[in-house]
Amino acid sequence: MKFKLSPLFLLLFGFLLVFSSCQKDSDDPQLELDDELTTVLSQASDGQGLDFFILPNSDDYESIPQDPRNPITDAKVTLGKFLYHETGIGLAPMQEVGSQSYSCASCHFASAGFQAGRFQGLGEGGIGFGMNGEGRHLSADYDETNVDAQPVRSPSILNIAFQEAVLWNGQFGALGINAGTEYAWTEDTPIENNELGYEGTEIQAIAGLTVHRLVCTPEVVEQSGYKSYFDEAFPGLPEEQRYDLERAGLAIAAYERTVLSTDAPFQKWLKGDKNAMTTAEKAGAILFFGKANCVSCHGGPNLANMEFHALGMNDFDDIPETTFQAGPGTPAFLGRASFTGDQDDMYKFKVPQLYNLSDSPFYGHGSSFRSIRDVIEYKNEAVAENPDVPESMLSPMFTPLGLTEQEIDDLTAFLYSGLRDPNLTRFEPDVLPTGNCFPNGDELSMQDLGCN
Repeated sequence: MKFKLSPLFLLLFGFLLVFSSCQKDSDDPQLELDDELTTVLSQASDGQGLDFFILPNSDDYESIPQDPRNPITDAKVTLGKFLYHETGIGLAPMQEVGSQSYSCASCHFASAGFQAGRFQGLGEGGIGFGMNGEGRHLSADYDETNVDAQPVRSPSILNIAFQEAVLWNGQFGALGINAGTEYAWTEDTPIENNELGYEGTEIQAIAGLTVHRLVCTPEVVEQSGYKSYFDEAFPGLPEEQRYDLERAGLAIAAYERTVLSTDAPFQKWLKGDKNAMTTAEKAGAILFFGKANCVSCHGGPNLANMEFHALGMNDFDDIPETTFQAGPGTPAFLGRASFTGDQDDMYKFKVPQLYNLSDSPFYGHGSSFRSIRDVIEYKNEAVAENPDVPESMLSPMFTPLGLTEQEIDDLTAFLYSGLRDPNLTRFEPDVLPTGNCFPNGDELSMQDLGCN
Protein backbone atom coordinates (compact mmCIF):
# COMPACT_ATOMS: atom_id res chain seq x y z
CA MET A 1 0.00 0.00 0.00
CA LYS A 2 1.26 3.45 -0.89
CA PHE A 3 0.84 6.40 1.45
CA LYS A 4 0.40 9.88 0.08
CA LEU A 5 1.57 12.72 2.36
CA SER A 6 -0.69 15.70 2.43
CA PRO A 7 0.63 19.18 1.57
CA LEU A 8 -0.27 20.31 5.10
CA PHE A 9 1.82 17.54 6.64
CA LEU A 10 4.78 18.39 4.45
CA LEU A 11 4.49 22.05 5.42
CA LEU A 12 4.40 21.23 9.15
CA PHE A 13 7.31 18.80 8.79
CA GLY A 14 9.41 21.43 7.03
CA PHE A 15 8.61 23.98 9.72
CA LEU A 16 9.72 21.56 12.42
CA LEU A 17 13.01 20.93 10.62
CA VAL A 18 13.72 24.64 10.33
CA PHE A 19 12.76 25.27 13.95
CA SER A 20 14.92 22.39 15.14
CA SER A 21 17.88 23.71 13.16
CA CYS A 22 17.45 27.22 14.55
CA GLN A 23 17.09 25.86 18.06
CA LYS A 24 20.32 23.90 17.64
CA ASP A 25 22.20 27.01 16.40
CA SER A 26 20.96 29.11 19.28
CA ASP A 27 22.30 26.52 21.75
CA ASP A 28 25.69 26.32 20.03
CA PRO A 29 28.25 27.28 22.73
CA GLN A 30 30.68 28.61 20.12
CA LEU A 31 28.01 30.89 18.69
CA GLU A 32 27.15 32.10 22.17
CA LEU A 33 30.82 32.87 22.87
CA ASP A 34 31.13 34.73 19.56
CA ASP A 35 28.06 36.79 20.36
CA GLU A 36 29.26 37.56 23.89
CA LEU A 37 32.74 38.53 22.65
CA THR A 38 31.22 40.79 20.01
CA THR A 39 29.18 42.48 22.71
CA VAL A 40 32.09 43.09 25.11
CA LEU A 41 34.25 44.37 22.24
CA SER A 42 31.57 46.86 21.32
CA GLN A 43 31.38 48.05 24.92
CA ALA A 44 35.19 48.19 25.26
CA SER A 45 35.44 50.30 22.11
CA ASP A 46 32.67 52.73 23.10
CA GLY A 47 30.47 51.36 20.39
CA GLN A 48 33.04 51.40 17.57
CA GLY A 49 32.89 47.63 17.31
CA LEU A 50 35.33 45.05 16.00
CA ASP A 51 37.06 47.39 13.55
CA PHE A 52 38.51 49.36 16.47
CA PHE A 53 40.83 46.43 17.28
CA ILE A 54 41.83 45.38 13.74
CA LEU A 55 45.45 45.92 12.71
CA PRO A 56 46.03 47.22 9.17
CA ASN A 57 47.73 44.97 6.66
CA SER A 58 51.47 45.48 6.40
CA ASP A 59 51.24 46.75 2.83
CA ASP A 60 48.30 49.09 3.52
CA TYR A 61 50.54 52.09 4.07
CA GLU A 62 47.69 54.59 4.10
CA SER A 63 46.17 52.86 7.16
CA ILE A 64 49.42 52.42 9.12
CA PRO A 65 50.20 55.24 11.57
CA GLN A 66 53.31 57.03 10.33
CA ASP A 67 55.38 60.13 10.78
CA PRO A 68 54.30 62.66 8.11
CA ARG A 69 57.97 63.55 7.64
CA ASN A 70 58.80 59.92 6.89
CA PRO A 71 56.10 58.52 4.63
CA ILE A 72 56.26 54.75 4.17
CA THR A 73 57.24 53.53 0.69
CA ASP A 74 58.11 50.13 -0.71
CA ALA A 75 61.69 51.22 -1.30
CA LYS A 76 62.13 52.45 2.28
CA VAL A 77 60.66 49.26 3.72
CA THR A 78 62.97 47.12 1.59
CA LEU A 79 66.03 49.12 2.63
CA GLY A 80 64.94 49.21 6.26
CA LYS A 81 64.35 45.47 6.40
CA PHE A 82 67.91 44.88 5.17
CA LEU A 83 69.55 47.44 7.47
CA TYR A 84 67.62 46.23 10.53
CA HIS A 85 69.10 42.74 10.09
CA GLU A 86 72.47 43.78 8.63
CA THR A 87 75.50 42.69 10.68
CA GLY A 88 77.76 44.21 8.02
CA ILE A 89 77.24 47.72 9.41
CA GLY A 90 78.44 46.70 12.88
CA LEU A 91 81.69 48.49 12.19
CA ALA A 92 82.40 50.52 15.34
CA PRO A 93 82.77 47.81 18.00
CA MET A 94 84.37 48.28 21.37
CA GLN A 95 86.58 45.29 20.54
CA GLU A 96 87.77 44.60 16.99
CA VAL A 97 86.82 40.95 17.37
CA GLY A 98 83.20 42.08 17.52
CA SER A 99 83.20 43.73 14.11
CA GLN A 100 80.19 42.74 11.96
CA SER A 101 78.87 40.39 14.64
CA TYR A 102 75.70 42.24 15.70
CA SER A 103 72.68 44.05 14.29
CA CYS A 104 69.44 45.68 15.44
CA ALA A 105 67.91 42.21 15.20
CA SER A 106 70.38 40.76 17.71
CA CYS A 107 68.04 41.91 20.49
CA HIS A 108 64.80 42.12 18.48
CA PHE A 109 64.37 39.20 16.09
CA ALA A 110 61.31 37.63 14.51
CA SER A 111 61.19 34.18 16.12
CA ALA A 112 61.29 35.75 19.59
CA GLY A 113 58.39 38.06 18.80
CA PHE A 114 60.88 40.78 17.82
CA GLN A 115 62.29 40.79 21.37
CA ALA A 116 65.45 39.18 22.68
CA GLY A 117 65.35 35.42 23.10
CA ARG A 118 66.87 35.63 26.59
CA PHE A 119 66.16 37.53 29.79
CA GLN A 120 68.61 40.34 28.90
CA GLY A 121 69.40 41.42 25.37
CA LEU A 122 73.06 41.22 24.33
CA GLY A 123 74.32 42.95 21.20
CA GLU A 124 78.03 43.40 20.65
CA GLY A 125 79.98 41.23 23.05
CA GLY A 126 77.43 38.46 22.99
CA ILE A 127 78.12 35.23 21.13
CA GLY A 128 75.97 32.29 20.14
CA PHE A 129 72.27 31.96 19.44
CA GLY A 130 71.09 28.52 20.54
CA MET A 131 67.65 27.53 19.26
CA ASN A 132 65.92 30.87 19.74
CA GLY A 133 68.42 33.31 21.19
CA GLU A 134 68.51 31.65 24.60
CA GLY A 135 72.03 30.42 23.92
CA ARG A 136 73.55 33.88 23.54
CA HIS A 137 76.12 34.65 26.25
CA LEU A 138 79.06 36.89 27.07
CA SER A 139 82.10 36.41 24.87
CA ALA A 140 85.41 35.68 26.59
CA ASP A 141 86.80 38.72 24.74
CA TYR A 142 84.43 41.06 26.61
CA ASP A 143 83.50 41.92 30.17
CA GLU A 144 80.71 43.83 31.90
CA THR A 145 82.26 47.20 31.02
CA ASN A 146 82.17 46.86 27.26
CA VAL A 147 79.38 44.40 26.40
CA ASP A 148 76.34 46.02 24.77
CA ALA A 149 73.70 44.91 27.28
CA GLN A 150 70.22 46.31 27.82
CA PRO A 151 69.50 47.53 31.40
CA VAL A 152 65.83 46.52 31.04
CA ARG A 153 64.01 43.83 29.07
CA SER A 154 64.30 44.42 25.32
CA PRO A 155 60.92 45.77 24.18
CA SER A 156 59.34 44.34 21.04
CA ILE A 157 59.12 46.36 17.84
CA LEU A 158 55.94 44.46 16.94
CA ASN A 159 53.08 46.89 16.23
CA ILE A 160 55.39 49.81 17.07
CA ALA A 161 53.52 51.98 14.55
CA PHE A 162 50.93 52.60 17.28
CA GLN A 163 53.46 54.08 19.73
CA GLU A 164 54.16 57.81 19.56
CA ALA A 165 56.98 57.52 22.12
CA VAL A 166 59.30 54.54 22.38
CA LEU A 167 61.11 52.50 25.08
CA TRP A 168 59.91 51.56 28.55
CA ASN A 169 60.40 55.16 29.72
CA GLY A 170 59.13 56.71 26.48
CA GLN A 171 62.25 58.85 26.06
CA PHE A 172 62.36 58.75 22.26
CA GLY A 173 59.92 60.91 20.32
CA ALA A 174 59.63 64.68 20.01
CA LEU A 175 55.85 64.88 19.79
CA GLY A 176 52.70 63.86 21.65
CA ILE A 177 53.31 62.95 25.27
CA ASN A 178 56.90 64.20 25.02
CA ALA A 179 55.91 67.73 24.05
CA GLY A 180 57.26 69.92 26.82
CA THR A 181 60.09 67.59 27.79
CA GLU A 182 62.71 69.53 25.83
CA TYR A 183 64.56 70.24 29.09
CA ALA A 184 65.38 66.51 29.25
CA TRP A 185 66.82 66.26 25.72
CA THR A 186 70.33 66.36 27.10
CA GLU A 187 73.12 67.31 24.72
CA ASP A 188 75.57 64.56 23.76
CA THR A 189 73.16 61.82 24.84
CA PRO A 190 70.95 59.61 22.65
CA ILE A 191 67.90 61.62 23.77
CA GLU A 192 69.32 64.68 21.99
CA ASN A 193 68.07 63.05 18.79
CA ASN A 194 64.58 64.24 19.77
CA GLU A 195 65.76 67.61 18.44
CA LEU A 196 65.31 66.15 14.95
CA GLY A 197 61.57 66.46 15.55
CA TYR A 198 60.44 62.98 14.49
CA GLU A 199 58.04 60.60 16.23
CA GLY A 200 59.32 57.91 18.56
CA THR A 201 59.83 55.08 16.08
CA GLU A 202 62.02 57.27 13.89
CA ILE A 203 64.01 58.77 16.78
CA GLN A 204 64.63 55.37 18.32
CA ALA A 205 65.87 53.93 15.02
CA ILE A 206 68.20 56.87 14.38
CA ALA A 207 69.53 56.99 17.96
CA GLY A 208 69.87 53.22 18.15
CA LEU A 209 72.31 53.08 15.26
CA THR A 210 74.79 55.22 17.19
CA VAL A 211 74.07 53.70 20.61
CA HIS A 212 74.73 50.22 19.26
CA ARG A 213 77.79 51.25 17.27
CA LEU A 214 76.40 50.71 13.78
CA VAL A 215 77.92 52.68 10.91
CA CYS A 216 76.38 54.19 7.79
CA THR A 217 78.62 56.44 5.71
CA PRO A 218 78.83 56.93 1.93
CA GLU A 219 81.85 54.65 1.88
CA VAL A 220 80.11 51.87 3.83
CA VAL A 221 76.96 52.22 1.72
CA GLU A 222 79.01 51.88 -1.46
CA GLN A 223 81.16 49.00 -0.28
CA SER A 224 78.31 46.96 1.20
CA GLY A 225 76.12 47.07 -1.90
CA TYR A 226 73.45 49.37 -0.49
CA LYS A 227 73.87 52.44 -2.70
CA SER A 228 71.06 51.58 -5.13
CA TYR A 229 68.70 50.84 -2.23
CA PHE A 230 69.34 54.27 -0.68
CA ASP A 231 68.91 55.89 -4.09
CA GLU A 232 65.50 54.26 -4.54
CA ALA A 233 64.39 55.03 -0.97
CA PHE A 234 65.42 58.70 -0.96
CA PRO A 235 65.40 59.84 -4.60
CA GLY A 236 64.57 63.47 -3.82
CA LEU A 237 67.57 64.11 -1.58
CA PRO A 238 70.94 65.44 -2.78
CA GLU A 239 73.52 62.66 -2.72
CA GLU A 240 75.55 64.43 -0.05
CA GLN A 241 72.59 63.99 2.36
CA ARG A 242 71.41 60.57 1.23
CA TYR A 243 73.85 58.09 2.77
CA ASP A 244 73.91 58.71 6.52
CA LEU A 245 72.58 57.47 9.85
CA GLU A 246 69.48 59.67 9.71
CA ARG A 247 68.35 58.25 6.39
CA ALA A 248 69.24 54.73 7.53
CA GLY A 249 67.15 55.26 10.67
CA LEU A 250 64.20 56.58 8.69
CA ALA A 251 64.27 53.50 6.47
CA ILE A 252 64.47 51.18 9.48
CA ALA A 253 61.54 53.02 11.09
CA ALA A 254 59.46 52.68 7.91
CA TYR A 255 60.12 48.94 7.94
CA GLU A 256 59.37 48.62 11.67
CA ARG A 257 55.99 50.29 11.18
CA THR A 258 54.98 47.49 8.80
CA VAL A 259 55.83 44.72 11.29
CA LEU A 260 52.25 43.96 12.33
CA SER A 261 50.82 40.77 13.88
CA THR A 262 47.91 40.48 11.44
CA ASP A 263 47.98 36.67 11.30
CA ALA A 264 47.19 36.18 14.98
CA PRO A 265 44.00 34.12 15.62
CA PHE A 266 42.30 37.07 17.34
CA GLN A 267 42.94 39.27 14.32
CA LYS A 268 41.52 36.59 12.03
CA TRP A 269 38.47 36.26 14.29
CA LEU A 270 37.93 40.03 14.15
CA LYS A 271 37.97 39.84 10.36
CA GLY A 272 35.26 37.18 10.25
CA ASP A 273 36.90 33.77 10.74
CA LYS A 274 34.96 32.66 13.81
CA ASN A 275 36.83 29.34 13.89
CA ALA A 276 40.22 31.03 14.22
CA MET A 277 40.15 30.93 18.04
CA THR A 278 39.54 28.02 20.40
CA THR A 279 36.81 27.95 23.03
CA ALA A 280 39.36 28.76 25.76
CA GLU A 281 40.82 31.64 23.75
CA LYS A 282 37.36 33.12 23.18
CA ALA A 283 36.49 32.75 26.86
CA GLY A 284 39.78 34.44 27.73
CA ALA A 285 39.11 37.27 25.30
CA ILE A 286 35.71 37.86 26.90
CA LEU A 287 37.47 38.16 30.26
CA PHE A 288 40.20 40.40 28.82
CA PHE A 289 37.70 42.91 27.45
CA GLY A 290 35.15 42.33 30.19
CA LYS A 291 35.51 41.22 33.81
CA ALA A 292 39.32 41.43 34.03
CA ASN A 293 39.23 44.88 32.36
CA CYS A 294 42.67 44.41 30.83
CA VAL A 295 41.43 46.62 28.01
CA SER A 296 41.50 49.67 30.29
CA CYS A 297 45.25 49.79 29.56
CA HIS A 298 45.57 47.38 26.65
CA GLY A 299 43.24 48.79 24.03
CA GLY A 300 43.24 49.67 20.37
CA PRO A 301 44.68 47.56 17.54
CA ASN A 302 47.98 46.84 19.34
CA LEU A 303 46.35 46.27 22.75
CA ALA A 304 48.37 49.01 24.46
CA ASN A 305 48.27 52.72 25.19
CA MET A 306 50.73 55.50 25.87
CA GLU A 307 50.32 55.51 29.64
CA PHE A 308 52.93 54.69 32.29
CA HIS A 309 52.13 52.67 35.41
CA ALA A 310 54.01 51.44 38.48
CA LEU A 311 53.15 47.79 39.08
CA GLY A 312 55.95 47.05 41.55
CA MET A 313 57.72 44.48 39.40
CA ASN A 314 61.33 43.54 40.14
CA ASP A 315 64.36 44.82 38.23
CA PHE A 316 67.28 43.00 36.61
CA ASP A 317 69.26 43.06 39.85
CA ASP A 318 66.57 40.91 41.50
CA ILE A 319 66.52 37.99 39.06
CA PRO A 320 68.67 34.85 39.58
CA GLU A 321 70.64 35.07 36.32
CA THR A 322 73.82 37.10 35.86
CA THR A 323 73.06 40.44 34.24
CA PHE A 324 75.38 43.18 33.01
CA GLN A 325 75.33 46.94 33.58
CA ALA A 326 72.15 46.55 35.61
CA GLY A 327 73.16 46.66 39.25
CA PRO A 328 71.34 48.41 42.12
CA GLY A 329 70.76 52.07 41.38
CA THR A 330 70.66 51.69 37.59
CA PRO A 331 68.78 54.79 36.34
CA ALA A 332 66.57 52.72 34.02
CA PHE A 333 64.97 51.12 37.08
CA LEU A 334 63.25 54.45 37.80
CA GLY A 335 61.03 54.07 34.74
CA ARG A 336 59.58 57.21 33.18
CA ALA A 337 61.35 59.33 35.82
CA SER A 338 64.72 58.29 34.39
CA PHE A 339 63.79 60.48 31.43
CA THR A 340 61.59 63.24 32.83
CA GLY A 341 63.18 63.59 36.28
CA ASP A 342 59.64 64.02 37.63
CA GLN A 343 59.05 62.41 41.02
CA ASP A 344 55.51 61.60 39.99
CA ASP A 345 56.93 59.37 37.23
CA MET A 346 58.99 57.23 39.59
CA TYR A 347 58.85 53.47 38.84
CA LYS A 348 56.30 53.94 36.06
CA PHE A 349 56.85 51.95 32.88
CA LYS A 350 55.07 52.19 29.56
CA VAL A 351 52.17 49.84 28.89
CA PRO A 352 53.51 47.18 26.47
CA GLN A 353 51.76 45.68 23.45
CA LEU A 354 50.63 42.09 24.00
CA TYR A 355 51.05 40.18 20.74
CA ASN A 356 53.45 37.20 20.52
CA LEU A 357 54.39 37.30 24.17
CA SER A 358 54.73 33.52 24.17
CA ASP A 359 57.65 33.62 21.71
CA SER A 360 60.11 34.68 24.43
CA PRO A 361 59.27 33.60 28.00
CA PHE A 362 60.47 36.63 29.98
CA TYR A 363 58.02 39.24 31.19
CA GLY A 364 58.11 42.60 32.91
CA HIS A 365 60.73 45.29 32.44
CA GLY A 366 63.07 43.23 34.64
CA SER A 367 62.24 39.77 33.23
CA SER A 368 61.09 38.75 36.69
CA PHE A 369 58.23 36.59 35.37
CA ARG A 370 58.74 33.50 33.25
CA SER A 371 55.24 32.66 32.07
CA ILE A 372 52.18 34.57 30.96
CA ARG A 373 50.20 32.82 33.66
CA ASP A 374 52.63 34.12 36.30
CA VAL A 375 51.95 37.69 35.16
CA ILE A 376 48.19 37.20 35.23
CA GLU A 377 48.37 35.69 38.73
CA TYR A 378 50.51 38.62 39.85
CA LYS A 379 48.00 41.15 38.56
CA ASN A 380 45.12 39.11 39.90
CA GLU A 381 46.57 39.26 43.43
CA ALA A 382 47.96 42.80 43.04
CA VAL A 383 50.70 42.45 45.66
CA ALA A 384 53.90 44.26 44.65
CA GLU A 385 57.06 42.12 44.56
CA ASN A 386 59.59 44.99 44.54
CA PRO A 387 60.17 46.48 48.01
CA ASP A 388 61.88 49.51 46.46
CA VAL A 389 58.56 50.72 45.03
CA PRO A 390 56.57 52.61 47.69
CA GLU A 391 52.93 51.57 47.95
CA SER A 392 51.97 55.19 47.41
CA MET A 393 53.52 55.06 43.92
CA LEU A 394 51.63 51.97 42.75
CA SER A 395 49.15 52.49 39.96
CA PRO A 396 45.49 52.84 40.94
CA MET A 397 44.89 50.24 38.20
CA PHE A 398 46.92 47.70 40.22
CA THR A 399 44.05 46.15 42.17
CA PRO A 400 42.90 42.53 42.65
CA LEU A 401 40.93 41.18 39.71
CA GLY A 402 38.98 38.44 41.48
CA LEU A 403 39.61 35.84 38.78
CA THR A 404 39.07 32.12 39.41
CA GLU A 405 41.65 29.48 38.44
CA GLN A 406 39.58 28.57 35.38
CA GLU A 407 39.35 32.21 34.36
CA ILE A 408 43.11 32.58 34.74
CA ASP A 409 43.54 29.52 32.50
CA ASP A 410 41.24 31.00 29.84
CA LEU A 411 42.87 34.43 29.98
CA THR A 412 46.27 32.75 29.66
CA ALA A 413 45.07 30.88 26.56
CA PHE A 414 43.97 34.11 24.90
CA LEU A 415 47.29 35.85 25.58
CA TYR A 416 49.46 32.82 24.89
CA SER A 417 48.04 31.59 21.60
CA GLY A 418 45.06 33.79 20.67
CA LEU A 419 47.42 36.76 20.26
CA ARG A 420 50.28 34.83 18.65
CA ASP A 421 51.04 35.46 15.00
CA PRO A 422 52.77 32.21 13.93
CA ASN A 423 54.38 33.67 10.82
CA LEU A 424 56.56 36.61 11.87
CA THR A 425 59.50 35.30 9.87
CA ARG A 426 57.73 36.78 6.81
CA PHE A 427 59.23 40.08 7.96
CA GLU A 428 62.80 38.77 7.63
CA PRO A 429 64.82 39.13 4.42
CA ASP A 430 65.65 35.93 2.56
CA VAL A 431 69.24 37.11 2.20
CA LEU A 432 71.13 40.33 2.89
CA PRO A 433 72.88 42.32 0.14
CA THR A 434 76.18 41.54 1.87
CA GLY A 435 75.35 37.84 2.19
CA ASN A 436 76.07 38.10 5.92
CA CYS A 437 74.46 35.92 8.58
CA PHE A 438 71.72 37.50 10.71
CA PRO A 439 70.63 38.36 13.34
CA ASN A 440 74.18 37.74 14.61
CA GLY A 441 77.45 37.34 12.76
CA ASP A 442 79.82 35.86 15.34
CA GLU A 443 81.25 32.43 14.59
CA LEU A 444 79.27 30.55 17.24
CA SER A 445 76.00 32.17 16.18
CA MET A 446 76.68 31.25 12.56
CA GLN A 447 77.12 27.63 13.63
CA ASP A 448 73.90 27.71 15.64
CA LEU A 449 71.99 29.40 12.81
CA GLY A 450 73.41 27.16 10.08
CA CYS A 451 74.90 30.07 8.13
CA ASN A 452 77.60 29.39 5.58
